[in-house]
Amino acid sequence: MERIYKLGVIGAGFMSSAIIGGIISSDFLPAESIIVSDVNDIALENMSKKGVNVTKDNLALCNSSEFVLFAVKPQSFSALSNEICGCSCEKFISIMAGLKKEKIKNGIGNSNVKVARCMPNTPCSIGKGAVAVDLSDFNDENDKKFITGLLSSFAKVVSVTEDKLNAVTGISGSSPAYFYLFIKGLVDAGVKYGLSFEDAKSLATATMIGAGEMINANPDKSLDDLINAVCSKGGTTIEAVKTFNDKGLSEIIDSAVDACVKRSAELENL
Repeated sequence: MERIYKLGVIGAGFMSSAIIGGIISSDFLPAESIIVSDVNDIALENMSKKGVNVTKDNLALCNSSEFVLFAVKPQSFSALSNEICGCSCEKFISIMAGLKKEKIKNGIGNSNVKVARCMPNTPCSIGKGAVAVDLSDFNDENDKKFITGLLSSFAKVVSVTEDKLNAVTGISGSSPAYFYLFIKGLVDAGVKYGLSFEDAKSLATATMIGAGEMINANPDKSLDDLINAVCSKGGTTIEAVKTFNDKGLSEIIDSAVDACVKRSAELENL
């Protein structure tokens, strides 16, 4: 069957919609070169408003697309694989957490297909996220450039091997929740000292965003350099930092990431 579409996307949920929105708004691909499938009529109707093609036929989507992106829940892949097993597409991109490439290839019924496995995080939904991708299956530079460009349209992209993706889950995939938790603690403390909730939230959020930008704007400075630049001797910040150190903040973070990575590995091996 002729490859009518450059990209087929299976799944029209929250993350899929964000990804497609990023691809189109960045002019990486025109909407007409994309086809999306889903079982939900309303989801497909919303996708069609973006100008993309829609279908409920997953096998036809795979057979007519050069690249296929799996944007469904991992537990849905078993049923999906029954529909697309034996398809003619040979290039796949997966954002399904916990599903190894080998399992995906077995489901497709072709161990020779190429799979780029990705781990995005929720800020990708607003074009400000991070995504790690394993491109080791792909040898063609044009294919790698396409996948990297696609992901770059909505996120900061880092290339890793598949065995590092559980670590990525711990420090990137799940970490937005850690940052929200830290912000919540700052906001609660601000309210304790008389600030309104909204003012404390605005100040803490803007500061965290700015601190991230400071890291990017100063690549020649280490994180310790940036910490020390705020900590004047005998000042206020150094007292807070001493408290974090005394309470074992680094050890708490390390333990939390350990637990996340361990659970990610458990799910991957189910």
